[in-house]
Amino acid sequence: MKYIKALMILLVPVMSLAQDRWQQRVEYKMEIDMDAASNRFTGDQTLKYYNNSPDTLTRVYFHLYYNAFQPGSMMDVRSRTLPDPDRRVKDRIYKLEENEIGYHKIESLKQNGKKLSYTIDGTVMIVDLKKPILPRSTAEFSMKFESQVPLQIRRTGRDNAEGVRLSMAQWFPKIAEYDRAGWHTHPYIAREFYSPWGDYDVKITIDSAYNIGATGVLQNTSEVGKGYGAGRPTAEKMTYHFKAENVHDFVWAADPDYQHDVVDMKEGLQFHYFYQGDTLVQEWKDLQVYMKKALPFIEENFGEYPYPVYSVIQGGDGGMEYPMATLITGHRSARSLVGVTVHEMMHSWYQMMLATNESYYSWMDEGFTTYASNLVMDYLFNEKYPAINPHGANMRGYRRLVEAGKEEPLTTHSDFFSTNWAYGTAAYSKGAITLRQLEYVVGSENLRAGLLQYYKEWRFKHPDMLDFQKIIEKQSGIELDWYFDFWVKTTKSIDYAITQVYASAGKTNIHLQRIGEMPMPVDVKVTMLDGTEQWYHIALGLMRGAKPIAKNAEQLTNWPWVYPYYTFSIDLPLAQIKSIQIDPDEFTADMNPENNAYPFKSSTVELKGVIQE
Repeated sequence: MKYIKALMILLVPVMSLAQDRWQQRVEYKMEIDMDAASNRFTGDQTLKYYNNSPDTLTRVYFHLYYNAFQPGSMMDVRSRTLPDPDRRVKDRIYKLEENEIGYHKIESLKQNGKKLSYTIDGTVMIVDLKKPILPRSTAEFSMKFESQVPLQIRRTGRDNAEGVRLSMAQWFPKIAEYDRAGWHTHPYIAREFYSPWGDYDVKITIDSAYNIGATGVLQNTSEVGKGYGAGRPTAEKMTYHFKAENVHDFVWAADPDYQHDVVDMKEGLQFHYFYQGDTLVQEWKDLQVYMKKALPFIEENFGEYPYPVYSVIQGGDGGMEYPMATLITGHRSARSLVGVTVHEMMHSWYQMMLATNESYYSWMDEGFTTYASNLVMDYLFNEKYPAINPHGANMRGYRRLVEAGKEEPLTTHSDFFSTNWAYGTAAYSKGAITLRQLEYVVGSENLRAGLLQYYKEWRFKHPDMLDFQKIIEKQSGIELDWYFDFWVKTTKSIDYAITQVYASAGKTNIHLQRIGEMPMPVDVKVTMLDGTEQWYHIALGLMRGAKPIAKNAEQLTNWPWVYPYYTFSIDLPLAQIKSIQIDPDEFTADMNPENNAYPFKSSTVELKGVIQE
């Protein structure tokens, strides 16, 4: 298969990666027997684990996500003690009955055929090994488990609000990630994920009335039917066999009422759509047309989609990304369906292929995905494409959080934000603004080329912030330490102002002030009464360079970041000037856009540090 060849880098020994990088690898084989009537299933899992690290492992950890859906769990208590709990969760876990909770019960666990001892701490299973796993060696774990699917509350579960029977996300015992920083075993409280890549071979046996959509490629189409299963007598069972290569998770969903459409997107790529017949069927048909239009734009700007399938599956509680698939609620308008599908599919780039550690870099997944989604939606729906600023809503949301005094640094662990508001704004809005402002700093074409290079160089390697920073620096020739130090590691905000404009000896003098604590380069546009424009660019000395500017623009002297004031003169009479604007295309999240323009909107302007001539 073509995508196997495209992703063969993952099968090459670890020395083919960057010299200071290695990553673990997994191969899962699972056979699941689902009793839909009782919402329980048994599992037989074999896991081949590749320790590509230089370390000897004496212990491993597994995530048991279903255990979060029990009264008194950390996820339950966290939701009930946050000042702004997720409306989908609130106290719903606390109210679950015994037959509605989720759980994983481990019936047996062996390493290379020898029984292992373990302890379970909520959603984490701690396993002491009989035999250490030496550097660059493998071990095989075999596990039998029995699980109960919880009532659908967040991402996973049964009987969601739209009547989908089974939304099977975070549904199996899953080994934790081990990297340069060691094990990552944070308890599950419904935030982010981080897992090793590998291959999944999954057989799901279920009542034959059910149709299944899942990660990966169905191996036995001839057995379950070209349109997949469903509609058979419920007394029978059938087995769906899926394989997925080079992914770090596996999701599936099942419902007796699923309609199943298949759309050929390009050679070697099919999109599958699973949705209920009682939903807005025409909107789901329209969605398919929009996604076919979106894909070439996405691949041109962000890189090729390398897998052979992608499945859009009605289920869950909103929209959630998984390898080769998404779960989304389906009772939506066509535009809403397109919006959520575009967003979740863009996660295929920033989480399914690049896969930063979301616990620490959620903004590099959710934020970059939001940035890309905004551009795609603008392309699909804006009659005047491109918009001046397709990220305006993110900037407004960010400003509201800052003005409320609730912002926390982007370096905050995803689970540790004090409010859902602060987390959501940081991950989605401020994350998207990170890239929007980089356009301003290095230039739009440099950012676009940098994003493509980032994808090509770092897909399937778990990059971090510095890896991305170095890519953009190399592309642009601009140093960016200062940008990430201020924007990511602090809550210092941006506010530049035009404080005074006056005529002097036939010229126009313009006084600027940096009011906010975060420095930025500055673009100034001067518009004449006849409509002609003159642009001026002021770089920061910290940048050790400047972005490309238009031929008719003028590069001014650098603005040292410690200086709060900057003055320059232009050879234009003030009487001929219609307006002067800082950042007229709204690239920066300037906290007070009102002071960015002349003539001043206020009749009183506070002047600081300037002398009237």
